[in-house]
Amino acid sequence: MSDLAKDIRLAVDTGKVALGVNEVMRAIGGDKAKLVIVAEKGKKQAVADLAHTCGVANVKLIKYKEGSLELGTVCGKPYSVNAVAIMEPGNSKILEEEYA
Repeated sequence: MSDLAKDIRLAVDTGKVALGVNEVMRAIGGDKAKLVIVAEKGKKQAVADLAHTCGVANVKLIKYKEGSLELGTVCGKPYSVNAVAIMEPGNSKILEEEYA
């Protein structure tokens, strides 16, 4: 098993991603999102909305075990990030791996 944080960072650095709940919703609606990662300790309503939307759109959802500030740090951003959509994984194997 790979480290989720490392795979997220590699996807952000080398692939195409959408950051933030609104951008992730647009990516899902536009059939561009292949995987969605949400901060488990983020905004509860946003997590619930994204989980529902991913279920309807048949997009895999991973809950990142930390909060939105930690997810933002993993993405290399100096602010909190509640959600990340992976549209193109770049050099990351994030779409192929399983995370506990």
